[in-house]
Amino acid sequence: MKKLLLTILFILVYVSLTAQSKPYVLLVSFDGFRWDYLNRGITPNLEKIKTEGVSALSFRPSFPSKTFPNHQSIITGMYPAHHGIFANYFFDPFSNEIYRLGDTAAVTNPRWYLGEAFWETAERQGITTASYFWPGSELKLNYRRPTYFETYTHQRPYIERVEGVINWLKLPQEKRPRFITLYFHETDDKGHKFGPNSKECNEAIKLLDELAGMLMHKLDEIKMKDSVNVIFLSDHGMTEVSPERVINVEKILEGYNCEFLDESSLMTIEPPKDKLKEVYDILKKNENHYKVYFRHQVPEHFHFQNNPLIPTIVVIPEIGWNVLTNKGMKRFSGDHSVGNHGFDNHHLDMHGIFLAAGPSFKKSYKTGTLWNVDIYPLLCKIFGVMPRANIDGKLERIEFILK
Repeated sequence: MKKLLLTILFILVYVSLTAQSKPYVLLVSFDGFRWDYLNRGITPNLEKIKTEGVSALSFRPSFPSKTFPNHQSIITGMYPAHHGIFANYFFDPFSNEIYRLGDTAAVTNPRWYLGEAFWETAERQGITTASYFWPGSELKLNYRRPTYFETYTHQRPYIERVEGVINWLKLPQEKRPRFITLYFHETDDKGHKFGPNSKECNEAIKLLDELAGMLMHKLDEIKMKDSVNVIFLSDHGMTEVSPERVINVEKILEGYNCEFLDESSLMTIEPPKDKLKEVYDILKKNENHYKVYFRHQVPEHFHFQNNPLIPTIVVIPEIGWNVLTNKGMKRFSGDHSVGNHGFDNHHLDMHGIFLAAGPSFKKSYKTGTLWNVDIYPLLCKIFGVMPRANIDGKLERIEFILK
């Protein structure tokens, strides 16, 4: 009996010590927070985090530099053409199904999501996870979702989101998530509506900085600031656009009955099969402030070739120019955006931020540009779990920021 009690005691102590040794990571996304917003002298809380941990000169998104594709690249370690969410709107000619932002049934349908999100990898290897908003966290398959998740509500108060995360961390240790995502849209909304250099955008930057300070303060209140690795990053940057820098591609191709699957900072086109070369030649002849490619000829550095759902012709405009359809022209001439993203991901205006502080990270360490596909293998390294073999991210490009 005594031997049995000692064995049980040993198991309880071992389980307790093992649970305590597992790290915590809080991954915070500031949508549309451009890399140089930190240089405006209005982010004292984020500046403090920089001095306490790691800061990158910039954070390079994947192409196209849009919200859903890049949140998926961050969480799966794969380029958009590989994880499947390569645009805000696309069509599967094999099933006649459409993926479109705003369509809840589509964005929660697991068939579109070809990559494995980190929460899937972690849960499969015994780590409890949670998501207070993140694209792809609400898929209609239990085993592809975090243990805890919130259904996305755009108007959900930011303070409520912070409190939700803190409440998860206050759960009993055996129920507490070790990996949590958190999302804020403020700089993206204001950057689109008023432009990245507006006073409204600066107010958005200040608000997110205040929320970062509040989050760190609340972690301190529950005695977990020294235990949690907090990563602040953004999915992309923002650049100024105007009605003077637009190209009506549909007008150039008038009479050719093309299908336009996406537009704005990237356009994809499916012409009638017997007009394919003719349409390409017309676009090539009129090439001005944009480049046109057959899908298989898109430059390798964009990693935008290897997906059969990407339409046959891809039009990539210069930074700040919009390639539009007739409907797009009408929308843009009316209540048009002043800022936009989705452009060449190598252009600095499309780059975001990366800051990280906590027990796993070096202190007061500055580095150059980091790549967003490398976050997934970094998380695997922190948690000591086996990553998927088919990712594009490379641990060797980022692991030097760890202690």
